[in-house]
Amino acid sequence: MIRKILKWIGIVLGGLVGLLVLTVIVLYIVSVVKWNQAYENYDVPVETIAVPTSEEAVAHGEHVATIHACRVCHGENLGGKVLIDQPALGVVYTPNLTSGAGGVGATNTDEDWVRAIRHGVGHDRRGLVAMPSRIFYMLGDEDLGALIAYLKALPPVDNETPKRQIGPAGRLAVVLNQFPQAHAALIDHDAPRPAVPKQGVTVEYGEYLALTCTMCHGASLNGGFIRASDGELVRALNLTPGGELRVWSEEQFFTTLRTGVTPSGRQLTVNMPWKYIGQMTDDELKAVWLYLQSLPALEQGEERTDR
Repeated sequence: MIRKILKWIGIVLGGLVGLLVLTVIVLYIVSVVKWNQAYENYDVPVETIAVPTSEEAVAHGEHVATIHACRVCHGENLGGKVLIDQPALGVVYTPNLTSGAGGVGATNTDEDWVRAIRHGVGHDRRGLVAMPSRIFYMLGDEDLGALIAYLKALPPVDNETPKRQIGPAGRLAVVLNQFPQAHAALIDHDAPRPAVPKQGVTVEYGEYLALTCTMCHGASLNGGFIRASDGELVRALNLTPGGELRVWSEEQFFTTLRTGVTPSGRQLTVNMPWKYIGQMTDDELKAVWLYLQSLPALEQGEERTDR
């Protein structure tokens, strides 16, 4: 009797193990198929952008890279760094943008830079993971040309970043359509280029400069909870007149972005790239302030769904 019971237990356990193995195999295959559908084979039109070579243009490109927080993801020297390090979810490194060993700058053409920055597509026609090209798509030709000029002039950094790894939780997220979409899939690549406002202390130019803010604070800039690269759930503030900024002055807005400390004495978290945004010129910050003040007063957002 005991032998029969043990036999049936063995059969059941064996069946469960087999079912588990089969489930893992199916999960892997489905995730690969879905990943390829989401990130592979983007054939997008690439505009010809004039890339200047003057020192002034390179300096302007560095400013564009700074205020759009490129170093947050690609590192201080833009040589790439780990972006996500959660083995269950995945391990993702950002590319080395320089011409050093392992860097894309050694082989990228001007067309490749435009495709990657503006369209979120690599030279191999794959959608770039975590590259917020939906934001950079709005960059005007002059700013984009200067940015590319700066990237081409970067000192070489030797850093051969490891290949991306997607963990079991990440694969499950892909299967359940919970993994962030490639920005390449969110852009209308054939749409007419958006008009770029003239530089100046205006609401329109402030809106153009504040595009980077929408990456964390949402399309309406009323904030919400977002998942940081370390997995922590952090709260992006409401930047409209319905949030904390309604009691700030322009001077306090400047001070906050240049010191990282709010008027109430609260230190901004490391997830807020104030040390880059705060390097905007006075006129640029004034334009952003005008734009934020022109927004409708909205309540603090909750869960972000537009990232």
